[in-house]
Amino acid sequence: MGFHLISFSSGLIQKQAVNEVMECNNYTKQFGLTLTESQAKDLVKTRSHALNANGRIEFGGGVIDKIMKVFCDSPYLSMHNYSKTLHELVEIFYYYKNETMDLISDDELIKFMKTSFDGICQGSLDLLSGRELYRMAKNLRMGYDFDYSENDELWEDEDE
Repeated sequence: MGFHLISFSSGLIQKQAVNEVMECNNYTKQFGLTLTESQAKDLVKTRSHALNANGRIEFGGGVIDKIMKVFCDSPYLSMHNYSKTLHELVEIFYYYKNETMDLISDDELIKFMKTSFDGICQGSLDLLSGRELYRMAKNLRMGYDFDYSENDELWEDEDE
């Protein structure tokens, strides 16, 4: 009986998450980006897999809607790559949420991801995940500000 209850509540949580993702279309459509219900379901499945892979739990849509709203104005997103990019961003988010040991809020992490994606990474998810977020997570674990750069010390040395 307990398994059926968990399965039923899990189904309700998934349905709620899909509904939250679909509601984001009302905002993102002004940027020419929308998801179909099938794409929303797939995105929620990606979130579930990413949560499981990283040993995390979450209720509702979690950060999917936040990522959608923050990234929808990116010059590097189009209907051609929107869904695929969202899947990768969700996976990257949960991986680096663990790597940062939760020392940074969801909103700060998403903002850093967006700033890096649109800026220095020029739309490259490989650079975002493999370089910028790696550096940021390392900084946090070492007790530095998340945007610390060793180049900052070089500039300070030259000023002296």
